[in-house]
Amino acid sequence: MTERSVQHSTIVIERTYDASPARVFYAWSDKDALLRWINPGGTWDMAYDHFEFRVGGQDISRFGRRGGETYTNRTYYQDIVQDERIVSAGTMDRDGTRIFSGLTTVEFKPSGKGCRMVMTEQGVFLDGGDVPENHQAGWDSMLDSLGNELQRENV
Repeated sequence: MTERSVQHSTIVIERTYDASPARVFYAWSDKDALLRWINPGGTWDMAYDHFEFRVGGQDISRFGRRGGETYTNRTYYQDIVQDERIVSAGTMDRDGTRIFSGLTTVEFKPSGKGCRMVMTEQGVFLDGGDVPENHQAGWDSMLDSLGNELQRENV
């Protein structure tokens, strides 16, 4: 029998990008843009089965190392203010077992000629199947990739 446990964590990451809040917001709201920066690449695959960016909409994505475990994310959009914020609730399953549930808020604020983005994830990590450190490292990597994506668009 699996021992049941719950671990709560809040992750807050702030980044300043040399792009307008509208451009950074777009990178979160367009499926093709998201796939360019959220995909870990290399030996990892990622795909969206469903993408519906609107209040009340749902995204379903799958990712994982080739030949390894498959993770499924379900994102439910709670609040969207164009170019200002996105609030979503979501879950993550690993091979059909729920390992995470959380609330994510992304804020986009003008900062000089760029954008100060604040991403807050309030997470519940279930039964030892995931840990906050994995999410912190994952978000740090993805938000670095977002910065690279925004720089490529400037060229």
